[in-house]
Amino acid sequence: MSTRRLRSEGYSDYSSTEATPQGSPTEGLSTLASPSSYQRFGETNGTTWIQTLIHLLKGNIGTGLLGLPLAVKNAGIVLGPISLLVMGVIAVHCMRILVKCAHHFCNKLQKPFVDYGDAVMYGLEASPSEWLRTHSIWGRYIVGFFLILTKLGFCCVYFVFLADNLKQVISAANGTTNNCRSNETAVLTPTMDSRLYILSLLPFLVLLVFIQNLKFLSIFSMLANLAMLGSLIMIYQYIVRGIPESGNLPFVAPWKTYPLFFGTAIFAFEGIGVVLPLENKMKNPRHFPLILYVGMTIVTILYISLGTLGYLRFGEDIRASITLNLPNCWFYQSVKLLYSIGIFFTYALQFYVPAEIIVPVAISQVSERWALLTNMILRTCLVCVTCLLAILIPRLDIVISLVGSVSSSALALIIPPLLEITTYYSEGMHPLTIAKDILISVFGLVGFVVGTYESLVALATHPISNTTSALV
Repeated sequence: MSTRRLRSEGYSDYSSTEATPQGSPTEGLSTLASPSSYQRFGETNGTTWIQTLIHLLKGNIGTGLLGLPLAVKNAGIVLGPISLLVMGVIAVHCMRILVKCAHHFCNKLQKPFVDYGDAVMYGLEASPSEWLRTHSIWGRYIVGFFLILTKLGFCCVYFVFLADNLKQVISAANGTTNNCRSNETAVLTPTMDSRLYILSLLPFLVLLVFIQNLKFLSIFSMLANLAMLGSLIMIYQYIVRGIPESGNLPFVAPWKTYPLFFGTAIFAFEGIGVVLPLENKMKNPRHFPLILYVGMTIVTILYISLGTLGYLRFGEDIRASITLNLPNCWFYQSVKLLYSIGIFFTYALQFYVPAEIIVPVAISQVSERWALLTNMILRTCLVCVTCLLAILIPRLDIVISLVGSVSSSALALIIPPLLEITTYYSEGMHPLTIAKDILISVFGLVGFVVGTYESLVALATHPISNTTSALV
């Protein structure tokens, strides 16, 4: 029996920015003669458990992590960590639901692999509702739409994050010293509005997304990972050494700010898109459930610890990104620049997903002569769209909460439980399982509606100005 993963011809999964394994031997197809004989086999050159764990961690750690201290402030010093734990448990459970449903359809339909969009489409086909079965293809379209929306939303967040941190570093440059004990800046340099910084980043990011070779981008991915890892270590060592002995932070924040917490938290936990591709690339995919639990436990602990410690350290002065609270000395200015470099290269990796969904469809409508030009124009336009949206909403906390509420909640909370119901309802489900799935989806839907509303209200009631000052 072949030890390599069986893959369907023509399969294209853009849920992950990692390259998928190459090669699909046909010798193993006979082993899929009946549902009872279905097994999942790994690629001989597939990823090991430690490589999969690293990819899982990378897919869940980004700018959302740095915004969690402010998210805890929006929930309260007690309610915030508890809510992060609950959301972490729910997010992991939804990831397991997605994997289970994908395996079910691989078994039932004799397919070697099913991606997120296919799973939802097949789930609708298995639904007892004739209308849903007739319109099952919309399941794939909906997943693709929210996937594009999420990744482009991440790109908007990166624009604002880069602009805010660069602006702070430049405006405090004349007063930056080697003394990291004091957070005072003696001389401020007049600087541009944050929206002009966003615009100035546009040509550099346009040139970056012209790099279309995923293997070449993986080099930048490694540099980004190293930069962000080093920055996180320095951020942790700073905040743990300066937590005040006492404080009067509220246990529970006002309820109107909780939806902003929800949007930021689900933005951080939205890593469900990488789950199936990572499982499919493993050398031994039967180990994936354990890796998922271990990896997401590490992620949840990291989220809770940084969110709680960051809020305890800076209190009511906590900023949209904890990097903006770091002292104006050269050491911590370098931390901001180092993390910004990592985010800059990560932009290309996030952009790869929507580009590989949208661009091929457009190119197929033109002649080969115009294919390259069409490719370049579309990539430029997509980057310009993310830049324009960032200029319209140049507030990091609001754009993170908005993206999380609108798109991340759909992919991570709303769709997976509904998928489980449509997949297994005709085969018989326990009423408690149905109630649990409905409860999770309603929770996600309420967060979607209320989080989006409160984010827009916060944006409307607090005029956009030069919001990121150079000093804490």
